[in-house]
Amino acid sequence: MESFSLILAIVVVTALAFDFTNGFHDTANAMATTISTGALKPKIAVTMSAALNLVGAFLSVEVANTISKGLVDETGIRPEVIFAALVGAILWNLLTWLVGLPSSSSHALMGGLIGATVASAGFGAVHGDVLVTKVLLPAVAAPLVAGLASMLATRFSYGIGGKAEGEATRKGYRAGQIASAGLVSLAHGTNDAQKTMGIITLALIAGGAISPGSNPPTWVILSAGLAIALGTYIGGWRIIRTMGTGLTELEPRQGFAAQTSAATAILASSHLGFSLSTTHVVSGSVMGAGLGRKGGVVRWSTATRMAVAWVLTLPAAALVGAGAESVTDLGDWGTAVVAVFLVASSAAIWKISRREVVDHTNVVTGTEEPAGVVTTAIAAVTPPPAGTITEGLTATIASPAAAEPATPAAPPAATV
Repeated sequence: MESFSLILAIVVVTALAFDFTNGFHDTANAMATTISTGALKPKIAVTMSAALNLVGAFLSVEVANTISKGLVDETGIRPEVIFAALVGAILWNLLTWLVGLPSSSSHALMGGLIGATVASAGFGAVHGDVLVTKVLLPAVAAPLVAGLASMLATRFSYGIGGKAEGEATRKGYRAGQIASAGLVSLAHGTNDAQKTMGIITLALIAGGAISPGSNPPTWVILSAGLAIALGTYIGGWRIIRTMGTGLTELEPRQGFAAQTSAATAILASSHLGFSLSTTHVVSGSVMGAGLGRKGGVVRWSTATRMAVAWVLTLPAAALVGAGAESVTDLGDWGTAVVAVFLVASSAAIWKISRREVVDHTNVVTGTEEPAGVVTTAIAAVTPPPAGTITEGLTATIASPAAAEPATPAAPPAATV
């Protein structure tokens, strides 16, 4: 290692902080359906996911190389640019976590990197062909492919299983769901942990610590794996709630189909070096599983909010990254200002989140959406079923025997 400056150390620490937020932001990808169907207890689920995320980090470096060697021109990037990119990614992760939206940590990172790079070196420093082929196209195709596969797998499982709903059948699907959840966690480590490896490797190249074109050093792989595993263990309970029961209601066989489809898509993309959003893939597979069961319902209002967040992620992180880079470009004091802003903003978001705590004790409750205006109006005017007696209803007309009028009754009206 040739040199390791203070700014480079700050970038590495910030990158690991992003990796930590990536872990708790994306815990839902692997374990939300497993928790919502009762296949695993919440704490056991996140512990298992954390361990497998760490293992997955050592299986490949293809995605890391896509970020460190392919997305931007590594020869013209300063460590401050990468720091600014991480600021945009971290803040977007925290904001979407606060509101419980499963947005893409991957696209937040790449958006921040693109914005900061453009602000520093211009649009020519971004490799547009890599951005389109390995980022944007997979972002659109992956959730559609995973959703379709999950829907077909769900229909197939109900078709071959018929009406078998015994305890043995449920236990079998729960066991399969646990296995598939483990596979998703492993796949998440091979894909998302590598993104931080790639960004740290890019920073080391920019800072002159390693030569251009190098693969991630072993200590980078280990530290990135540990950071994402710790974040996963903490558990992003707000997003787990949205993904597990806020999007659709799943039975064990649906959860098994969704997670198997997602794991297959993620592992395939990692092998090809696609910097895929695991959030997009798992969300698509969960919706596909919801549509695959007869009578299944997808909460499209939640799905729409998620889609809006997906569209905004890359440009929003890019704008923050570009703004942060403009400030860091002013010198060391500018970098210090950005660092203080990042810490203060993160602390403020955390404090706001404490107003309504979501953890392993209440992650599967309180997810029903409020009734719409039409539903409420119909319920208000619907009469009780015929033949029922409403309790508490008393007569308001006195019987003839009990009636004692104070004045003589008026003569009856003439009948025509």
